[in-house]
Amino acid sequence: MIVQDSLDNKILLGWREWVSMPELGIPAIKAKVDTGARTSSLHAFQVETFEEDGRRKVRFGIHPLQKREDVTLWCETEVIDHRRVSDSGGHREMRYVIHTPVRLGSLLWNVEVTLTDRETMQFRMLLGRTAMVGRFTVDPESSYLMGRKLRHAYRTGKKRKGA
Repeated sequence: MIVQDSLDNKILLGWREWVSMPELGIPAIKAKVDTGARTSSLHAFQVETFEEDGRRKVRFGIHPLQKREDVTLWCETEVIDHRRVSDSGGHREMRYVIHTPVRLGSLLWNVEVTLTDRETMQFRMLLGRTAMVGRFTVDPESSYLMGRKLRHAYRTGKKRKGA
């Protein structure tokens, strides 16, 4: 169920939500909804660029689940920019920038995302404020207002008795 914020008719999000990125083949990733971050960012490792049909593309790996290196996805998409970005600690680095659709509940929209190594971070993705502008209001006291069903996306095998 999607909750509308009665003040501005925007969808209400918690401070963390499960999202998917279908064009990248990412069925589920836990995102920190970060109004302090201008741009969204996605965990990426072994990032390499290449040319295909005259277009600059990027290939990278991702561990979509924190503390789980046994789940690895490989993604490939077009690069739209390569720019200097400051992290929350004020450190600046050059990052590749991509556009990709993000699904949050029943909503699907294009988001600009930078690629960076977030292996040591609790969240593999930050959903920044430019991705949310005009669409969402954030309730910092709530989590997973858009649902938790994506958390099961990487489970394999039969459910154990009592689990």
